[in-house]
Amino acid sequence: MPGTVGRIPTPSAPTPGAVAHPWAGTPLGPPERWDPAVRAVADVVLSSPVPMALLLGDDLVLLYNDGYAELIGDRHPDALGRPAAEVFAEVWREAGAGEALARVYRQGEPFLEREAVLPVDRQGGPAEPAAFTRGHSPVRDSTGRIVGVLTVSAQTTQLTRQLQSLSDFAAALSGTLTLDDVARVTLRYCLHSFDADRVSFAVDEGAAWRMVRRIRGELLDEADERLPPLWRRMSADAALPAVVTARSGVPSFAADGQPLRDVAADRHDEKIRALAALPLRSSVVRGALTVGYQAPRPWSPAERALLAASAELVGQAAERARRFETQHGTAQLLQRSMLPEQLPDLPRLRIAARYEPGVDGNAAGGDFYDAFLLPTGALGVVLGDVAGHDVQAAARMGQVRAALRALALSDPRPDAVLGGLDRLVASLGVEGGTHELFVTVVFGVVDADRERVTLASAGHPAPLIRRGRTDAGPAAEFVEVPPGPPLGLGGVPRPVTVPFRPGDTLLLYSDGVVERRWQDLASGLAGLGAAVSAASGSDPRALCAVATAAVPGATEDDVAVLAVEHAVRPSRSAGMEVPAEPTAPSRVRHWLTAQLTEWQVPEAVVGAAVLCTSELTTNALLHAGTAARVEIDLSAERLLVSVADSGTRGQVTRAQTDTLSSRGRGLGLIEELSDAWGTDPTVRGSTVWFEILIPAG
Repeated sequence: MPGTVGRIPTPSAPTPGAVAHPWAGTPLGPPERWDPAVRAVADVVLSSPVPMALLLGDDLVLLYNDGYAELIGDRHPDALGRPAAEVFAEVWREAGAGEALARVYRQGEPFLEREAVLPVDRQGGPAEPAAFTRGHSPVRDSTGRIVGVLTVSAQTTQLTRQLQSLSDFAAALSGTLTLDDVARVTLRYCLHSFDADRVSFAVDEGAAWRMVRRIRGELLDEADERLPPLWRRMSADAALPAVVTARSGVPSFAADGQPLRDVAADRHDEKIRALAALPLRSSVVRGALTVGYQAPRPWSPAERALLAASAELVGQAAERARRFETQHGTAQLLQRSMLPEQLPDLPRLRIAARYEPGVDGNAAGGDFYDAFLLPTGALGVVLGDVAGHDVQAAARMGQVRAALRALALSDPRPDAVLGGLDRLVASLGVEGGTHELFVTVVFGVVDADRERVTLASAGHPAPLIRRGRTDAGPAAEFVEVPPGPPLGLGGVPRPVTVPFRPGDTLLLYSDGVVERRWQDLASGLAGLGAAVSAASGSDPRALCAVATAAVPGATEDDVAVLAVEHAVRPSRSAGMEVPAEPTAPSRVRHWLTAQLTEWQVPEAVVGAAVLCTSELTTNALLHAGTAARVEIDLSAERLLVSVADSGTRGQVTRAQTDTLSSRGRGLGLIEELSDAWGTDPTVRGSTVWFEILIPAG
C-alpha cells in the first residue's frame, strides 16, 4: 500500500533545483532525507525539457520543472510544496483530474489521458483552455512502496486548434464563389493555423499558371483580405515547387535546405528552409498549396495528414469556383454586351447608369437601359424590365431594346414608341407559344432647349425628378405618369410632359431598387424619394449610387438606374489613357495636376483629387492587370474623376472601403477626401469614381 516518502539515516547531496524551496516545512521534509529512488526521479523531472510534475505523499505535494511551471503560469512559484488539490482546486473534482491521480496513487495503475483540456494561466491575462496528452505513473521508493505520482504533460493545443480550425476552414471555403475568394480564405487560414512564414496557392490557366502568396508579417488588414489577390503569372514549364507538384500530382516535403533558391522572387523566398507542397487533387482545376518555414521542420505524420486534408478542401472549393466563374462570365458577358458600352456625352445633359445583377450574379437578367440622341436633337432615355433571370430573358431584353431604339429613331413620341413595342411583344408571345411574357418599360424624351421631358410608361415604376432649385432646397418628386399595363397586352400609353430645368435630375429605375419582400412598395418608394432629396448634389453618377442603396436590405431582383442631369452650366472634360506600366501613376499625377491647375480649380481640391486618383490608378493597374483610362469632368459645383479598367476583378463593394490599394491607404482615403464615391461594373471591366464639391466662390 502507498506510504509516506521513504527516509534514510544517511544524508546525501541536496536535489538540484529543489534546495531553494523550504521543503522542511512541507510534509515531505528536507530533500536530503528523501529516499534515493525518489531523489532520482526528482532529478529526472527537474532536468527534463518536457513538462513534468512529481506529486508526493498522501497529500500529493507538488514538485515540478521549468516546463511545467510555464504551463501553470501565475500559480508558480506558490504551487511548489503545496498539495495539488489546493493548487488546482477549481478543477480537482472534474473527471480526469483529482480522481485519476488518486487512483494511480492508491492502485498503482498507470493512466494515459489522450485529450485533456485544462486551464493554462497566462501572465497578465485570464486562464485559457489548453489541450494536453498526459501520462500518470506511480512512483515507488527503494522498498517498492508507492510514494507519489509522476505526471508527464505534452501540450497538443496547436494540433487540436488546427483540427478545430480545419472545420472552420471548410465552412469558410463553402461560402466562396470565385478563385479569388478561395485564395483569400486559403492564405489567411494557412498562415494562421500552421503558423507558417510563407504560403502560396497556384492554379492552372490553360497553357500557363498563376500563383498568389502571403508572407508572415505583411501589413494587411481585413479590408485588404477582401480585395482581389495579386496573382503572379508563370509559364507552363515553371520550376516552382507549387507548379511542379500541381503538374505531377505528387506531394513533396523539404525538411531543410533552400527549396526556393533557384526560383526565388525576393528575399522572403530565399529565407525559406522547409517547404511542403500539396496537390489540390481536383478533376477540374490543377493546382497546389505550399506551406513554408524559415527554420528546418521534420513534417510529422500528423502535420502531413492535416496539410493533405487542407489541400483536399481547397481543391474542392477551387473546382466549385472554376465552374461558377465559367457560368458567371458567360452570363455577365451576355448581360452587359446588350447594354450600351458608352452613354452620350452632351454639353448640357450629364448621363450616368448603374446596373447590378440580382440573385447570385450567376444568371443573365432582363433589366436594361439606354440613352441615345434622336433626329430632333433631343435625348431618348429608356429603362425596362423583362421578367426572368436566364439567357432567354436576356435575349428578349436585347430584342426589345433594339426594337425600341429603331422605333424611336423613326417616331420619337413616347406613346408611339411604346405602342410599337406592345405589338412586338405580343408577336413574340404568339411566336413562342406563350402568354407569360412580362415586360415593363418607361421611355422619355428630354428636350434641353425647351426645358421639358415627355414620359410614357407601360407598367413600370414612376420616374423620379430631383428638383435642384426650389425655395426649400433640393426636393424629389415622382412624375405622375399613367402606368398602363405591361407590354403585349394591348394597352394605350398616355404620355405626360413636365418641366425639366437646369439643376434638375431625372431618375429612371427598375423595381429591384424599391421592392423588398418584407415591406410594401410604398415604403420603398418613400425611401428612394427621401434618399434622393437628401443627396449632397445632383450629379447623375452619385445619384445612381444613392438610389441603389436607398432601400436597405438585399434583393433577389436585378437593379438598374439611369440618371440624366440638366446641368446649370456646361462642364469641362478631359481624359487620359493609362498604360499598364510602373510609371503610370506618376504620369497620371502630373497630367491631372496640370489640367486642374489650368482650369483654375482650388488648390485644396487639386491636392485631394490627385491623391485619390493616384490610389485608384494604382489599384486598377495592380488588380486588373490591364491598361486603364482616367476621365475628369468639372462643373461649377463639383469635380468628378473616374478610373476605368478592362480587367475582371469585379465590383468593389462598400465592404471593401477601408483599403483599396496594396499600400494600405485605399478607399478609406477616398472616402475621407471625397464627398461621394462609387463603383460601376461596365461591359468590359469596372469603373471606380469619386466626386469632390467645389467650394463656393
